[in-house]
Amino acid sequence: MKKILIICFLFTFVGCKEAFLERGSLTQVSASTFWKSEADAKLGINAVYDALQDRPQFSGNLNGGAGFPMYDCFGDNAYNNYKFEGPGNFMIASVDPSTPFFNFLWVSSYRGIGRANLALQNIPTIPANLISDVSKKSLIAQALFLRSLFYMNLAVYYQDVPLILKVQNLDEAYVAKNTYQEVSDQIIKDLKAAALDLPIAHPANEYGYATKGAALGLLARFDLYNKNYQGVMDVTNQMTSLGYSLNTSYSQLFTEQGEFSREIVFSVRFFQDALSNNGETFSSTFIGIPKVNNQPMPNLVKDYYCTDGRPITTSPLYNANNQKANRDPRLSASVYFRNDIFMVDLNRPFLGNTATTYGLKKYIRNSASTTGIAPFNPGGQDFIVLRYADVLLMRAEAMVELNQLGTVYSLVNQVRARAGMPTVESVEGTNLSQLQLRTIVRHERRVELAFEGLRFFDLKRWGEMQQATQRASADNIAGYAASYMGGGKSEIFPIPQTELDGNEFLKQNPAWQ
Repeated sequence: MKKILIICFLFTFVGCKEAFLERGSLTQVSASTFWKSEADAKLGINAVYDALQDRPQFSGNLNGGAGFPMYDCFGDNAYNNYKFEGPGNFMIASVDPSTPFFNFLWVSSYRGIGRANLALQNIPTIPANLISDVSKKSLIAQALFLRSLFYMNLAVYYQDVPLILKVQNLDEAYVAKNTYQEVSDQIIKDLKAAALDLPIAHPANEYGYATKGAALGLLARFDLYNKNYQGVMDVTNQMTSLGYSLNTSYSQLFTEQGEFSREIVFSVRFFQDALSNNGETFSSTFIGIPKVNNQPMPNLVKDYYCTDGRPITTSPLYNANNQKANRDPRLSASVYFRNDIFMVDLNRPFLGNTATTYGLKKYIRNSASTTGIAPFNPGGQDFIVLRYADVLLMRAEAMVELNQLGTVYSLVNQVRARAGMPTVESVEGTNLSQLQLRTIVRHERRVELAFEGLRFFDLKRWGEMQQATQRASADNIAGYAASYMGGGKSEIFPIPQTELDGNEFLKQNPAWQ
């Protein structure tokens, strides 16, 4: 998918994004004047992808409500010192259902779901002489995939949520929650259906649309969350023949130069220019300090091994006076240390002037654009939702939990080898126990996927949110007193108070009652 297509849709269909969102009866207008051809169907699907570009979704923010790219701040990987953005206040237990952050994500997600439902209702009605059968099936499958992505995030973070599967009129809009199991069943059903009709790849000029691998990968992630380990095995086995491979360079993968890598299974695409609202802000940074609102935590930095594959507590290579020397290369690809140049066009060094003394490097821009757009303005960096290294590690985790340990080594070794790190056998040894391999896989996920918004997802699945909060607290960051909220509050978001106030049938999650 060319990034510019979404802009074309917004200006061609309704003139601007704001008008698109503010139409009083978009459903009725669309039914009578739109959805008449294959071109209409493609533009309608673009509107669903556009919802992924919302700030609370994958665009993220700088000095505003947090999006998914900042979700490592829920836990022990990163510190959100602009606490009002959401994660910071959540981690210090200073939130309630009226906190705006929870409403931002909820509204954005259901906006995307509504657009997907609109596509699913109307695309099947387009006459066969105006749209090919292959295209119709692919577009319907994309809508199912996208709706599943929105619902998966709602289910993971809010748990029991309304399951809306058709276009609603005003009288139908006030609905109760469905159970997590009902939402989960629908997600799995839709992803399986999507995988059947999505192509392995799209033409080059449509790069970015969901593929069979994207549907299978998202299904594997959700199966892993639900502890359906055999499901993970079955799905990831199908993905090994789809042509994915690890990018040669770890650091390049998180730049615009890495956006077409064969490692990427699905990404949200963005476009930078001075006119449109199609850019992202998760890669934005002020020029005096790197990504001040998303700071790497000391306990994470310490968790990266030395180049001999051993922890800093046992490796003879570790030098406390030069923390980044002889370390896993993924550390220096992800984190700025004092005196590192973080603004290359200004030759500006990082002064260590964050609360954690570390700066975020992964994904973050290090100069103005070639057209002069400042790094604190919206950018054009795609955000990777799913990549092949994650698929390998999901498969490894499933094998560990099924106690099928033999192939776990090779899966972890593939990920380590790309980073230039030694094999499991050469460091930790062979004939390892299930517990030992579980520890290895969980550590590998942490350092491989750091700052990709997946830490909360992992910690919640492993039942380790309390321990993570303790690690964050033990870092003794000035002005940051991470506090675990009992009764499940630290593992689930409350339903926004504005939704409860406007819908008598909607009840608060038990943890937040």
